[in-house]
Amino acid sequence: MQNPRRGLRNWAEALTLRAMSAPLQTHPLATRALIEGLGNDQVKTDEASCLAASYDNTRYSFMPEAVVAPKDIDNLQTVVRLANLHKVPITVRGRGTGNTGASAPIRGGWVIHLAHWDKIEIDPQSSLACVEPGAITAKINECAAVHGLFFPPDPSSLNYCSIGGNISTNAGGLRAAKYGVVRDFVVALEGVLPTGEFVRWSAPLRKFVSGYNLRDLWVGAEGTLGIVTKAWIRLVPLPQSRRTFLFAFESDEKALEAAAALMTSRVAPAVFEFLDTQTTEVAQRRLGEGVFSAAEVQGVANPALLLIELDGHPAVLAEDAEKVRAWSKGRTLAQRESDNPVEAEKLWTIRRTCSQAMYLLGNAKLNEDIVVPFRSYVKLIQLAQRMRKTYGLPTPTFGHAADGNFHIHVMYNREDKEHCRKAECAILEMMREVVAMGGAITGEHGIGISKSAFLRLQHTPAEINAMMAIKRALDPNNILAPGQIFEPVNVWEYTPSKVTFAWDKH
Repeated sequence: MQNPRRGLRNWAEALTLRAMSAPLQTHPLATRALIEGLGNDQVKTDEASCLAASYDNTRYSFMPEAVVAPKDIDNLQTVVRLANLHKVPITVRGRGTGNTGASAPIRGGWVIHLAHWDKIEIDPQSSLACVEPGAITAKINECAAVHGLFFPPDPSSLNYCSIGGNISTNAGGLRAAKYGVVRDFVVALEGVLPTGEFVRWSAPLRKFVSGYNLRDLWVGAEGTLGIVTKAWIRLVPLPQSRRTFLFAFESDEKALEAAAALMTSRVAPAVFEFLDTQTTEVAQRRLGEGVFSAAEVQGVANPALLLIELDGHPAVLAEDAEKVRAWSKGRTLAQRESDNPVEAEKLWTIRRTCSQAMYLLGNAKLNEDIVVPFRSYVKLIQLAQRMRKTYGLPTPTFGHAADGNFHIHVMYNREDKEHCRKAECAILEMMREVVAMGGAITGEHGIGISKSAFLRLQHTPAEINAMMAIKRALDPNNILAPGQIFEPVNVWEYTPSKVTFAWDKH
């Protein structure tokens, strides 16, 4: 592999050095014109404002020159046109919950902050929601629930993340296998091109095939092809009932073999989560108690777990529940189930504990949201186990068993140089193996900067050239999120800022 950091070293190093100091002044004349045009109430250049917009959930900080909070579409277009004229890099930001650095302004310039664009309108007759990009995903569901509807994609940060970010990454979440990902629910988009021109892709209609489908091109483009200002998203009826199951297995392999068997039974779980034995061990340690008693799991201290949730019409759910119970016989060590929301939430506790529990294994992690085909589930967990033995670092793995989207981790101590070296080797080897299995390097988080080092493992030069040709056609001056996706960066060579977010406890 080529040196992933080549080409970005000068920019990234310069910006990193300035990340905790003053904003980096690279386009002072353009910034002055911006302030004169919009005023200080919409444009902030102070250190605190720029620092707050310099990172996302990855904590890799790159200071912008200014943070812009446009009041309306006219002001937004003014910002983009001015940036295009002066070739100022612009990065769009919502709530900052992303996991790849996609909203971090790696090339400096201006950050366009749209968290305050958060209007939500529900059309119950059409089962559509018209939303602005800063609308929080969970609040969309609160508004929809009044009409017996909901928006199924549910990333783990749904109480904090914005729909604009969900669209930008084509987010999935726990219910994606049954209901689909964000792209499956986006009906139409409005927004601004990197040239500042206003566009609408598709319309809030049941059918629309006029012209090229550029709507879907923006979904998952990570803010590199345009700025979403409004979206119409499809809603579906709230399920009438739910039933939750938690199953314990003797080993990771037995749990994943069982998961594959359930998928062939034509049961469609709304949620189907896998926790390997390493994850169970550290999650139980964080909780201070075991999920099952020692007697229940026949002395297996840290069983692998499968969490299953069924939803739908009571009659269909009852039939599927019987299939799940039949499937579990002879396969599981222990099991629990409930249709009581309070009791079901107790079964969910260990899954909700996973991410933060990882830090009991090390103060730093390299984690990827890979996807593998069903036939490779056992190969994947054996790969994680092999990396643990080879490099002597924990490799806990958990994720969505219904669609093969697993979160693999390499945990290490950042102050230990040998740990850092081993972690880098382990994650590179794991990503190569995932692609060799016919898998994907990301299933829901996107590329951003944190996975840019792996893009060429997944795609051929011809494929990347085609993507870059689209980028050049829509963004001829390369002002929108430059440095993202295509220019490789080894993020593990950077030190994240010590920042605490509201969602860290979840």
